[in-house]
Amino acid sequence: MKDSATILKILGETIKPGENKEAALNIAKLHTQTPVDVPVIISRSKKPGPTVLFTAGIHGDEVNGVEIVRQLIAKGINKPKKGTIICIPVINIFGFINMSRSFPDGRDLNRVFPGVKSGSLASRLANELITEIIPHVDFVLDFHTGGALRFNAPQIRIEEGNPEYDAMAELFGAPFIVYSKNLGRSFRNTCNQMGKPILLYEGGKSLHIDANVTNTGVNGAKRILHHFGMLRSNFKVSKPKKDPIYVTDSKWIRAKYSGMFKSITRIEKLVKKGEVLGHITDPYGKFNHFVKAPNTGYIININDAPLIYQGDALFHISLEHEKQ
Repeated sequence: MKDSATILKILGETIKPGENKEAALNIAKLHTQTPVDVPVIISRSKKPGPTVLFTAGIHGDEVNGVEIVRQLIAKGINKPKKGTIICIPVINIFGFINMSRSFPDGRDLNRVFPGVKSGSLASRLANELITEIIPHVDFVLDFHTGGALRFNAPQIRIEEGNPEYDAMAELFGAPFIVYSKNLGRSFRNTCNQMGKPILLYEGGKSLHIDANVTNTGVNGAKRILHHFGMLRSNFKVSKPKKDPIYVTDSKWIRAKYSGMFKSITRIEKLVKKGEVLGHITDPYGKFNHFVKAPNTGYIININDAPLIYQGDALFHISLEHEKQ
C-alpha cells in the first residue's frame, strides 16, 4: 500500500492529508459549449494509509451502483479514519444524463479501456481515468447493474484462481461470488493488468433502484474499509447474513418461443431440475409454454421484460456451485 501521508496531486488539484476536495475529469462539452465534468470526490485522513477507489456508472443506466456510491458520500462513510478514499459516483455522465447505457457515439465505455488520449469520446474518458486516477489507488470497488430488464442477484465477480480475491470477495459479503473471466478492454481487466486489485459488484437491473441491492453494496463497502482500518468507529459493521455461494459455472436459459413472459420464481432461489420457472404466452390465450429449469441450481438473474423474443435470455442459473 502507498504512504498517503504525502501530498496527493490529481487532476490538477493538490490535496494534503486531512483535506477534502472535489476534482473533475474534464472530457468534453455539449453542443451548446456547456462543459460536462465528471466529479471526483477525494477525502483524505491525516493518518497515512491505503487509497481506495469507489466507482459506478460506467454504464449510464446502472443507477443502483450510483446510489451505492451516493450513500457512501451522503453518510460520510467516505471520510476515512486513515488513508484516502476517492469516489466517482457517475463515470459515464453522458449516458447518465440520457438514461442510456452507452456514450453519445454508441460506444460501450467498458469495452474501450485503457483508452487513447486522442481517440473517441469514450476512449478519451477511459484514458483519463486510467492515467490520472488509477496509478494513485491501491484497491478498487466498481459497482454495476444487470443490463436492460435483467435483474442480477447481488454478486461479486472475480476471476478464478486468486486466493486474495477470494478472501476479499468473501469479506464483502454478497450472497454470491461468481467466477467470470475478465473481458478484454474492460475496466476490470485493465486494473488487473496494472496490478490494482478490483472487485466488481453486480446487482439489480438498469434504471431501477433496489433497496436490498444498495444495502448489500453499502455494507460490503464498509466491510472492505473496516478491513483496511479506514472505517471510522461511528459506523457499525455487520456480519453477512449467510455464507456466500461460489458459482463456478453457469448458463443462460433462453426462450424457445416469442411472446409475453412472466417469471414465477424468485432471485437467489435454489431450484430443482424440471421446476417451472415461468410462462411464455400469447396475447390471445391460445398458447402457454412452461419454462423449466434444465438442472438444479441457483437463479442469479431473471429477465423482467414482459415481452420477449425467441432466443432471449430469461434466467441465469448456476451449473456448478458450492458453499464455503
